[in-house]
Amino acid sequence: MSMNCPVCTVPLTMSTRQNVEIDYCPQCRGVWLDRGELDKIIERSAAELAPQAPTHPQPSYGRPHDDRYKYKRKKSFLEELFD
Repeated sequence: MSMNCPVCTVPLTMSTRQNVEIDYCPQCRGVWLDRGELDKIIERSAAELAPQAPTHPQPSYGRPHDDRYKYKRKKSFLEELFD
């Protein structure tokens, strides 16, 4: 049974992203979650943001810091879920 978007009244499309089923409107791009799906997203997001083991900074040996060699930022769970 397909639900219609409460805003646009077009049928919602179901998609599975990282083992979480989301219903979204292809027209207005609204997202609707069933019971428990928001909890899954929050749990994964919290696990991703959990503090990790501290790393020791590399010694600079008197050289100035160079931003050209920054690491590329990893996409967050939410960015990957709603790309």
